[in-house]
Amino acid sequence: QDHLVESGGGLVQSGGSLRLSCAASGSIFTGAVMSWYRQAPGKQRELVASISGGGTTNYADSVEGRFTISRDNAKNTAYLQMDTLRPEDTAVYYCHLWSYAKGTAYWGQGTQVTVSS
Repeated sequence: QDHLVESGGGLVQSGGSLRLSCAASGSIFTGAVMSWYRQAPGKQRELVASISGGGTTNYADSVEGRFTISRDNAKNTAYLQMDTLRPEDTAVYYCHLWSYAKGTAYWGQGTQVTVSS
């Protein structure tokens, strides 16, 4: 069954770095748009970054210049490198995959990122 598995969250001090990983199963990764969303307590889920199958990237203004999204097609894995983290980056981060081939979206289970001041 197709699914996404996230890893890499944790607790870090302000100014620190973390890297999130999102591994996709099966054939759904090929050509898919990979995105990272986050949801802080009491707030709506928001788009953080996305990368197309061809490698085009987009970022939310709040993370531009600090976060980098990438993908390794050989490993069916997407990454979110988060640098210069701030307390306001604290949230549950979710990986999202849109498969054009299947016309279906998939969500990861979520991983907690906590940035202490």
